[in-house]
Amino acid sequence: MLELLQKKLESVFRNLRGYGKLSESNVADALREIRLALLAADVHYPVAKRLCEEIQKRALGREVLASIRPGDQFIKIFHDELVRLLGEGVREIRRERPLRILLCGLNGSGKTTTAAKLALWFRKQRQKVAMVAGDLTRPAAREQLERLGEQIQVPVYAWPEGTALETVVREGRARGERERVDVLIFDAAGRLDVDGVLLEELAAVAGIWEPGESLLVVDAATGQAAVRVAEAFAARVPITGLVLSRADGDARGGAALSIQQVTGIPIKFLGVGEKPDALQPFVPERFVGRLLGMGDIVALVDRVQSEIDAQSMEEVAKRLKSNEFTLQDFLAQLRLLKKMGPLESILGLLPGFPGKEAVKVDEKRIKRIEAIILSMTPEERRRPEILNGRRRLRIARGSGTQVSDVNDLLRKFDATRKMMRKLSKGEGRGWSKFGFPGARSG
Repeated sequence: MLELLQKKLESVFRNLRGYGKLSESNVADALREIRLALLAADVHYPVAKRLCEEIQKRALGREVLASIRPGDQFIKIFHDELVRLLGEGVREIRRERPLRILLCGLNGSGKTTTAAKLALWFRKQRQKVAMVAGDLTRPAAREQLERLGEQIQVPVYAWPEGTALETVVREGRARGERERVDVLIFDAAGRLDVDGVLLEELAAVAGIWEPGESLLVVDAATGQAAVRVAEAFAARVPITGLVLSRADGDARGGAALSIQQVTGIPIKFLGVGEKPDALQPFVPERFVGRLLGMGDIVALVDRVQSEIDAQSMEEVAKRLKSNEFTLQDFLAQLRLLKKMGPLESILGLLPGFPGKEAVKVDEKRIKRIEAIILSMTPEERRRPEILNGRRRLRIARGSGTQVSDVNDLLRKFDATRKMMRKLSKGEGRGWSKFGFPGARSG
């Protein structure tokens, strides 16, 4: 997410750090580059212009502190101004229960998938949730929602084909009230493009449904087209918040930086993957932190806590300290990382991580490592020192690899075990020392 903009900003900030002091000239040069980077990222021109003007006022109107490098102070000003710009509006979901949510958007925006993600997000907060299959125009939309509901264990209220939309809205609302549902999500119909019929239908649904939250799902990767869609919907339906789907695939980031300023509607959630749990509340500080290469430790902790069993991690830590960390433990940790999502996206949440351009994670190599370890006997995984030439040849044949691959894994495992032991004692410094299996420097 945001890789192209992030890379260009890093270049501008690197140049600024080289100056002994900030002058009107070098600030103007930096802002020109920033404005071009924002426009290349498909940020709305008035938004880019306003942001740069505000930064210029603050950068030139402030004395540089003696203890802070001028370039770093400029970055702090940029950070604070962007957080302020993105932080306008009410971002929290209404606390009153029961809460009815109207979810709308164009076909292909990820609306139905987002309905399931939202439902799971509320269910994890111990809310009683249900979804209403209100998309009666798209083929198989009802079946898709029912399949997703079954996957996340959330009930779906659906009616036979041919049922009038008004009936679905009224009966869906009544059933939710009877069953004392805390959060009831209505997956409304979409279209291939914004048209009058769709908006009239949505307005009629909203009149009966009386939503506490009306959320519009827009595809982040469509840039300024997403801004135009949001403006059209907001003109007819009282939209209270935006969900940017496929935000993880938006390398430019223009929609996220523009849409709120242009429409006045706050971003409330980001869709960051295909899995049902790949939904994050939009927090400006975290978003800007990732954009400026400061990482997002909160998101990393959330992901780790949702996947990792604390007791098993404590056991691994004890084995590390006592020098009992085995290839079986190594395999378990690799599988855990794979379960958490693409490795590059996980590493990208770490502050100071050099980014995808500097370190590439070879997923095929990770699979080869897994195949090699699985071709070992339990005893060999516990005691890799017994792996002589004959055993290594057998393992290579069993895993469809070369003996050199087995040797390389054993060397990497030994180095990783030593590095992790040092880290547990607080001796490690910097990402370049990690020697992460499957990673290579760019």
